[in-house]
Amino acid sequence: MLTQLKHYLSLLGLIVLVLLVGVLTSSVHDSQFDQSVVEFLIRMVVVIGIYLFVGNSGITSFGHIGFMAIGAYASAWQTCCPSLKPMTMPGLPDFLLRNSVPFVPSVVMSGLLAAAVALVVGMFMMRLSGIAASTATFAFLIIVNVVYSNWREVTGGTSSIVGIPIEVDVWTAVVWVVIALIGAHAFENSRYGLSLRASRDDEVAAKAAGVNVVAQRLVAFVGSAFIVGIGGALYSHFLGVLTTDTFYLDLTFITLAMLVIGGVGSLAGATVGVLTISILIDILRRLEAGVSVGGTMVSLPSGLEEILLGVAMLLILVYRPKGLFGGRTTLT
Repeated sequence: MLTQLKHYLSLLGLIVLVLLVGVLTSSVHDSQFDQSVVEFLIRMVVVIGIYLFVGNSGITSFGHIGFMAIGAYASAWQTCCPSLKPMTMPGLPDFLLRNSVPFVPSVVMSGLLAAAVALVVGMFMMRLSGIAASTATFAFLIIVNVVYSNWREVTGGTSSIVGIPIEVDVWTAVVWVVIALIGAHAFENSRYGLSLRASRDDEVAAKAAGVNVVAQRLVAFVGSAFIVGIGGALYSHFLGVLTTDTFYLDLTFITLAMLVIGGVGSLAGATVGVLTISILIDILRRLEAGVSVGGTMVSLPSGLEEILLGVAMLLILVYRPKGLFGGRTTLT
């Protein structure tokens, strides 16, 4: 009972933290800062979604950004201006080509499409374990990127899709982060989450106790893809423009870095990891753009952001292999 109470208090603490971020951002009145915070909050949705599978199953996934791409493009298909679709995406079905869907239903439908794809591919991939499963997820990312880069009549290929309505502000992003946190918390404390973590810690013992490991992994994989697909839809309505290169290796490794640095096995760690890395990225971007020191503009060399992120990951892996939270599942 006490442990359950601590978990609920930890969830409440994370929600309060996210709400404070929203309040702080609203009080600053800086458009550049607003944009940085919205991007950070959307990445938090994505990392929470990745955590739901990776943290509970113990299988590192390199393919979840593929689900983010699926969600982003699905949202664009539904909400993009009907006058532009026949020119940029003529291969869409007629009901999508000539109609637009409101923002919230489009986000949910985009998540459901990502979940449906995860259900199909997960039936095969979730039978694998360890490095084989991780390699399969990376192969999935490559397949999604190649398909979307060449499916010109539906995705525009390597060209940009424009005309996506910008609907995501700070408070919209905050609401979706809170929903993602509640969903991830509910799963990890359900019998599915408990069974999956049992298989993560000792697969042989879990099977001997009657746990259907493949089924538990599949449930987590589909739920994870749903949240990540929602993150992709939010990202498309934040950017207003889509290209396939956005959802590939750079975003894959940044989101995994956020998860690893915070703590792969902790929802609180995943959340704080996003916050830590986002602050670091924003500081480095501003320093690369240049700051005035005594009337002289001083800037860091271009590309230093990626180098320092790599160094941060290396230090965390060496000195705190379980992340900043050290494997703790609560804030306390």
